[in-house]
Amino acid sequence: MAKNSFIPILDWLPNYQKTWLSGDLSAGLTVGVMLIPQGMAYSMLAGLPPIHGLYAVTIPLILYAIFGTSRQLAVGPVAMVSLLTAAGIGALHPDSPEMWLLLAITLAFLVGTIQFLMGLFRLGFLVNFLSHPVISGFTSAAAIIIGLSQLKHLLGIKIPNSEYVHEIILATAEHIGEVNLLTLGIGLVAIVVIKGMRKIHKAIPGALVAVILGILAVWGLHLTDQGVKIVGEVPSGLPGFSLPSFDLASWQILLPTALTISLVGFMESFAVAKAIQSKHKDYQVDANQELMALGLANFGAAFFQGYAVTGGFSRTAVNDQAGAKTGLASIISASLIVLTLLFLTPLFYYLPNAVLAAVILVAVSSLIDYKEARHLWENDRSDFWMLLATFIVTLTLGIEKGILAGVVLSLGIVIYRATRPHVAVLGRVPDSMFFRNIKRFDNLEQRPDILVVRFDGPLFFSNINYFKDKMAELAAEKGKALRLIVLNADSMSHLDSSAIHALEEWVSDNRQNGIEVHFTSVIGPVRDTLNRWGLTHTIGEHCFFMSNYQAIQAFDHRNGAVPEKRDYEEYILQANED
Repeated sequence: MAKNSFIPILDWLPNYQKTWLSGDLSAGLTVGVMLIPQGMAYSMLAGLPPIHGLYAVTIPLILYAIFGTSRQLAVGPVAMVSLLTAAGIGALHPDSPEMWLLLAITLAFLVGTIQFLMGLFRLGFLVNFLSHPVISGFTSAAAIIIGLSQLKHLLGIKIPNSEYVHEIILATAEHIGEVNLLTLGIGLVAIVVIKGMRKIHKAIPGALVAVILGILAVWGLHLTDQGVKIVGEVPSGLPGFSLPSFDLASWQILLPTALTISLVGFMESFAVAKAIQSKHKDYQVDANQELMALGLANFGAAFFQGYAVTGGFSRTAVNDQAGAKTGLASIISASLIVLTLLFLTPLFYYLPNAVLAAVILVAVSSLIDYKEARHLWENDRSDFWMLLATFIVTLTLGIEKGILAGVVLSLGIVIYRATRPHVAVLGRVPDSMFFRNIKRFDNLEQRPDILVVRFDGPLFFSNINYFKDKMAELAAEKGKALRLIVLNADSMSHLDSSAIHALEEWVSDNRQNGIEVHFTSVIGPVRDTLNRWGLTHTIGEHCFFMSNYQAIQAFDHRNGAVPEKRDYEEYILQANED
């Protein structure tokens, strides 16, 4: 990594080129404009007043620009993290808006602590335990929950906050007769405007256009008199300093949510950062530094009245398309938000809640990944069922249990596949020294007295019984004619102590039954393990060969069989070369 890897801004800022400024300025202003309605909308989704969404895109953006390795990632509130925040805080049943805010700040602090420590101790690899099907199923279900949670604002009816789909649907059905048609109309028009602007050009801030039109409509037509709910007074000025709660009881309840946000937020952020970085070859994204940068950004949110943040898909894509070259674009975005906080917040008084709901609905609609489900159904049924299980658990039992189920399923698949690695019986390609899988190639030569097997995986305590059972099954298929088993180990990457004892026993049992065992293509680390345990000597160095062909030729030679003169000369020549 670079010498200034902990503070990446020191790598790119001294080498800043004037030609980058126009792109950074354009992208910074464009994303800043996007962040105004998005920040306010997502803050409401998190159960907070809209102003705290704007606070969350000031200091956190600047901190990420300083410490992050991605030069295009746009950090701020996102729908998933906002819903998780609302769900986690709701479990504590705060009795006032002030207590809700304190818990949101505390949650951001916990997320920052977890992410920073994970990066400091280089634990970024832990996110690999969530497979792509699990993430897809979880994200799609969470998107539906988020969308349904906005029905109360879109329809103008009272629905209790919940992360359970059935509760939201039942509450909506009970109050369907109370729908405010004006509110619904404003929301639907806002959705059309946002999506329409995107089709015209992705750089057009459709959400801001919808916000402006919504404010003008409510103000000009006095729609508040018709029951249209508005944001109301938005405080002006910069965020003050805030401190999280250090109540351990609250920490215990918030910790599962904090862990979920830490992992899900990082995965979302890192995935989009890597995707964008692949288009830019002048820097590298480092997972552990990203964790520390996101952790520091969340500290910024916690200490300046924001709430948990991460990198967002749509904003980052717009940031890149608008020409962002460095983190200066994020600093410019934060500066625009600061100007808004200082001078423009009174303009949002008449902003309809339905427009903010529309912003969220459009944002999360793209997260429902039905294409991935279809592709998995066609190509990998086991991954499809894992996606479906995560989707159903998340929808029915809630987001936290959904992500927990996803982790368990991912680990379960890893363990299952590790305990049952692929095993291939090999046959000789006619008139050659090469061996291939008999199930993939036709007309391969197999001798009744020889079994050649390739074990594709490490041999350790969890798959030893599978190894023994599979080898016994294949040997039984050969019958009494079997005299030699050739174990091709070029895909065997590791042996543990349990495997050493099992191999010794397996070789001994075969020899007692009159069956020789030869090992071929044993890689260096495995040879080291065999030598360290003395198993090479116990089995016999004469039983280890570079290739399957050599192993069979040696067996024939020791047992008095005279191979074709050409074959034997090739064997000797090859053995000498090896």
